[in-house]
Amino acid sequence: MKISLVTPAGKQSKSGNRTTAVRWAGFLREFGHRVEISETDEDGNADMMIAVHAWRSANSIQAFSDRFPSRPLAVLLAGTDIYEFQYSHTEVTLGSMDRADRLICLHELTERAIPERFAQKLSVIHQSAPPLTVPRVPSTRWFEVFVAGHLREVKDPLRTACAARLVPDRSRLRIVHVGKAHDDLWAEKAPEETRNNRRYIWRGEVRGWQVRRQFARSHAMVISSVAEGGANVVSESIVCGVPVIASHIDGNVGLLGEDYSGYFPAKDEKALARLLYRSETDADFLNKLASQCAGRRPLFSQESERAVLRTLIEELTT
Repeated sequence: MKISLVTPAGKQSKSGNRTTAVRWAGFLREFGHRVEISETDEDGNADMMIAVHAWRSANSIQAFSDRFPSRPLAVLLAGTDIYEFQYSHTEVTLGSMDRADRLICLHELTERAIPERFAQKLSVIHQSAPPLTVPRVPSTRWFEVFVAGHLREVKDPLRTACAARLVPDRSRLRIVHVGKAHDDLWAEKAPEETRNNRRYIWRGEVRGWQVRRQFARSHAMVISSVAEGGANVVSESIVCGVPVIASHIDGNVGLLGEDYSGYFPAKDEKALARLLYRSETDADFLNKLASQCAGRRPLFSQESERAVLRTLIEELTT
């Protein structure tokens, strides 16, 4: 079967949307399908379409649905679809969701954020990550905390840097942040914070192997977003054995579970600072976070993601 996999993120992008599309394309080819990844597909002749992003891929979704109303169409809901565009661009976003035979989401609480009529279409696929290929050896000089995420407003990217300013002077905390600045303003803010905050280093956009090397030397990972569709960095951290400290939002709770102990209120750097310092100084607490993450690890295995995706394809095509 020929499958068109549409994502608004281009070939050079290191965004989560592109990463997901490339990984799924690999799985689909393993299943024996022919897969073409494109930014738009308004004139193609695929047997099935999987579109990443209800709003940004709306033209391709509409064109495929109009030309081939009987062919299966699945739409992966991005975080911005769920928490922004269904309100700011309602007609287009919900129109894409209406046209889809199946809606895919990446965390377990998505259902309560979208219109009730779409609940029967919704399938959860937990994003996988490969385990580390080298032993994890956290830094002995620093209590090193990793932040991996592009610098844009929804990520609240400098919240961990702000929290680092609030820990006691005796702390060995150091924040290492990787990710591309979304615009000129963030491109100014992050280097300025690096210059003025002795506990924070921004390294910009880096290669995948550098991300994994940082996981291997980190004691914990912070995700501070105010909204997420289900960030792959959370599953990466869990699979790599790195405890997660996360803003208490649906997109994180839907991955880590309601009872996880490592949450802080979004945008609250004081609470985050307390959590970071407790993680540094209370080995039992950090071990508890690690144990809770380990309990979620099977959800994010490549075998699990592959199996759920295969089942979804089979249900849509038989």
